[in-house]
Amino acid sequence: MSLQRLAIRVVIGCLSAALVSGAVVRAQSAPPKPTPTQQKAQPKTTPNASPAATPAPAAVTPPADYVIGVDDVLTVNFWRDRDMSADVVVRPDGKITLPLLNEVVALGLTPDQLRSTIVKASMTYLTEEPTVSVIVKQINSRKVYINGQVGKTGAYLLLEHMTVVQLISMAGGLAEYADKEHISIVRNENGTVKRYVFNYKDFTKGKPAALKQNIELKIGDTVIVP
Repeated sequence: MSLQRLAIRVVIGCLSAALVSGAVVRAQSAPPKPTPTQQKAQPKTTPNASPAATPAPAAVTPPADYVIGVDDVLTVNFWRDRDMSADVVVRPDGKITLPLLNEVVALGLTPDQLRSTIVKASMTYLTEEPTVSVIVKQINSRKVYINGQVGKTGAYLLLEHMTVVQLISMAGGLAEYADKEHISIVRNENGTVKRYVFNYKDFTKGKPAALKQNIELKIGDTVIVP
């Protein structure tokens, strides 16, 4: 064998040995491939994921003539003072209970009037006037009632500008044997009980007198369907 051929074989042998060695090193350094079970167990991650923001407390927009009543739910918030802030429900005696201040009369006040009352009461314990807000979360005191021959009798939340016909509709409508011509609305005005009549039958016919009888309800009104 010539020296030239021998040199070529030596070079080829060295190259083959180098390729095999590199393959072994790569195989040893590569991470093991996860099994199907491991793939399912690994949690999915989202880049730059951030925790969900805490929703702000729900609130309602009170009507223009709103005053605080029994069973209304309020949030009294002292700025930068969680210990004095609280969610409260107006008790039957018209009061609410707040940390440190204890009992505060809320019945019959507007939210702004209650805020001023709380600020004044808190100055007994604080050296600086606090920033207080009163948020109305639920209005449960503005109720009207319906009894008699309707789908569902009971108390209903008084919506803004609610009429007799709208309350009857909310109560499931008149029953089959209801006296549609002699419906009454009973109202307490300054300690005096007044009664208004409503002819539903004439109302459905569009008679002017009956249209006027479909009055706007007020807090505490009771509609009676004989």
